[in-house]
Amino acid sequence: MKQRTWPCRSEGSRFTSLSFLKPQEKEKRSRISSINRATAKSSTISSSSSSSSSPLSNDVSGDFSMLPYDILMKIAAPFSHPNLQAASSVCKSWRDALKPLRESMLLLRWGKKFKHGRGGVRANLDKALDSFLKGAARGSTLAMVDAGLVYWETGEKEKAMSLYRRAAELGDAVGQCNLGICYLQVQPSNLKEAMKWLKQSAENGYVRAQYQLALCLHQGRVVKTNLLEASKWYLKAAEGGYVRAMYNISLCYSVGEGLPQNRKLARKWMKRAADHGHCKAQFEHGLALFSEGAMLKSILYLELAERGGEAAATHIKEVIHQQLSATSRGHVINQANNWRPLPATR
Repeated sequence: MKQRTWPCRSEGSRFTSLSFLKPQEKEKRSRISSINRATAKSSTISSSSSSSSSPLSNDVSGDFSMLPYDILMKIAAPFSHPNLQAASSVCKSWRDALKPLRESMLLLRWGKKFKHGRGGVRANLDKALDSFLKGAARGSTLAMVDAGLVYWETGEKEKAMSLYRRAAELGDAVGQCNLGICYLQVQPSNLKEAMKWLKQSAENGYVRAQYQLALCLHQGRVVKTNLLEASKWYLKAAEGGYVRAMYNISLCYSVGEGLPQNRKLARKWMKRAADHGHCKAQFEHGLALFSEGAMLKSILYLELAERGGEAAATHIKEVIHQQLSATSRGHVINQANNWRPLPATR
């Protein structure tokens, strides 16, 4: 698949390059840091709350085990399963309060099985949606996002946006990003709301939102072009493992857009994108190696680029082939067959 991510004014929208998927990086967050953030947030919320439907006292005064159930549920709504398990182990009151969210994790798991036909379960989108909605009803933003995705894919965009908004307002970065993209894609679009939610998601550390925000700022079709801000968000997304951002920040360094021109950093990020499987980066990195005389390394990256759909790599690869022995060509093909991309945030 061709990965054309650099903004070009003669081309159509790049917004479709971002799929509505949940980030793997949310699973990598520290369980302890999640609980610390939750408790810090809770002290602000509870201090402004004068009443609660919870059977527990509103006077938390440093004792987080006494948090009202409804506030604790809102804080924990975006938690992944490991973070939820960690929070549930803090004390009995938290374990009791978070029971609906633990149930939603089970429903979420079944929903994914039904959606993708995994774990010995036949694919059934209706049953998947039913499981996601039951999980959403128990307060999980992860289930809200998955239910919203099903609605979006089946054309029920208003229902999708309603679920994304619920997740976004509860602090779910994926829901915020998806809601922002919805506002860009629906007719009529709402650019102000789109940028609001994309920026909020980006500031919450979601790399897809960081990349999408950078594209908007770079292309200048949604908001006024701001190359300095665009390069800042490309770099954040690249450092967070987003491959397309690695490629784009390399180009920023290469041509000096939004950042001082720096050939060394441009090469560093181009190679990193190539090693993570970006076929255009593999092609361009292969060209750079060819110009330096590193024929064997060059042809490996060109071979990978060609296999990834980069047609321009074919001619240069053939030129280099003529300069190599049959043994060297066979060695390169064997390397390409055994090559695997480094893990990345898609």
